[in-house]
Amino acid sequence: MRRRDGTAKTLAMLAMAAVMVLHGHFALAQSAPVSPTAIANSYVEAPHNWQLWFPAAASPMQAKIDWLMQYVLWIMTGVVGFVGILMGYAMFRFRAGRNPKPSQTTHNTLIEVIWIVVPCIILAIIIIPSINLIYYEANDSDPYMTVTVTGHQWYWEYKYDSVPGLDYTSYMIPDNEIKPGEIRRLSVDHPLVLPVGEKIRFVITSADVLHGFYLPSLGVQKYAIPGTDQTSWTLIEKPGTYFGQCNQICGLNHDAMPIEIKAVPLQDYLAWTKTALANYTDNAVSQPLSSPMPRNQLADATR
Repeated sequence: MRRRDGTAKTLAMLAMAAVMVLHGHFALAQSAPVSPTAIANSYVEAPHNWQLWFPAAASPMQAKIDWLMQYVLWIMTGVVGFVGILMGYAMFRFRAGRNPKPSQTTHNTLIEVIWIVVPCIILAIIIIPSINLIYYEANDSDPYMTVTVTGHQWYWEYKYDSVPGLDYTSYMIPDNEIKPGEIRRLSVDHPLVLPVGEKIRFVITSADVLHGFYLPSLGVQKYAIPGTDQTSWTLIEKPGTYFGQCNQICGLNHDAMPIEIKAVPLQDYLAWTKTALANYTDNAVSQPLSSPMPRNQLADATR
């Protein structure tokens, strides 16, 4: 009897403790807002060793680009395979050992028609989805928000056109300051924070030389040209951290211009903008890379 009573009391105490823990977690979830970094770090799309293909598509545009790439690749594989087999057959069937006296036949009409018509059909099969993708990429109308991206030697500047006053710079974290969870040569001090499920329009330009605003998992690839505004857009499908880089050789520290994006739900993005406005004041100033912005200069709202 005593053993049963002791077991019952133990189970009752464990149940009460579980209820208290769950209640505490629930209250904490209600009172403490979740930072964009905590949400975005649940999924990280970063390069990995021996990566041979595009990163996983995180936007409809990149999914279409990936599909077209595979579509054309299979057609190319078929053409190369057919030509290879044909060349092998011709070299074997019509080699000098089997044909000491070469044929004098020329101008086969059927073959000439085939090698003109078939390539035209293949080009038509490729060009139709290609043109559709071009029009899809160019349609940046009706965005939820616009971000003006300016390339500098050697950092990025992000200006949120829909949030007056929100304009800040993004520097690569130096190798000797990398912390756990950050990625060397890719993590930055102030990531670009964007909402999930909304159409984002980018206006891309440069303050000095040519740069490249390249987001491989989001289907964005545009040159940043001084005195010119290029536009692109994306729609991020799931929360996470996404990386890109300047892929235009822009000078000595070209490799020090990574792009880090924190994609979060819309309500968290709206909460972040208020915090960012309070903490990113006067952050959009030029600084040489040899003297990067100290981490403690501004409170980072995304960390």
